[in-house]
Amino acid sequence: MDSRQLDNISINKQSFESYDNFQIHELMLRDRPRVTAYYDAIMNNKHLFENKVVLDVGCGSAILSMFAAKAGAKLVYAVDACPKICNLAVELIKRNHLQETIQVINKPIEDIDKFDEDINIIISEWMGFYLFHESTLESVIYARDHFLNLPSRNDDITPDQNESIVIFPSHAYL
Repeated sequence: MDSRQLDNISINKQSFESYDNFQIHELMLRDRPRVTAYYDAIMNNKHLFENKVVLDVGCGSAILSMFAAKAGAKLVYAVDACPKICNLAVELIKRNHLQETIQVINKPIEDIDKFDEDINIIISEWMGFYLFHESTLESVIYARDHFLNLPSRNDDITPDQNESIVIFPSHAYL
């Protein structure tokens, strides 16, 4: 293992440790414009979530997982590497009566070999300061490349039939 790989392991460990802190998640949940934007994006696109299998990468408190479940997802895999936060997510999911729909997995996404069901949609709060600060975009891309079951290409370009957004959020501008 070279020094760059060791540096990346150290950075990832520090990131996981910092996100295993309840105060960070409380701060994110109190960001009303951010939470509302995610909620609106999911609820205004319920038709994309209905009866789908959703993967929430870096789920934290599982707020996006719960939004997806309430939008009609068949199953949501809520994946996070932080044990304390996963325990909190399990409790929040139970209190919202969504434990039949959401399965919490306490592992880095890169340590998962496969899921029992094909993944149709990936959701994640990957945007940090300046869009890239938190470095979770790499994990979302990893999940996309390894687990996403891409829909067959539809050559009919009518808007209703060509909606195939499978990653939320799918675009960002800097």
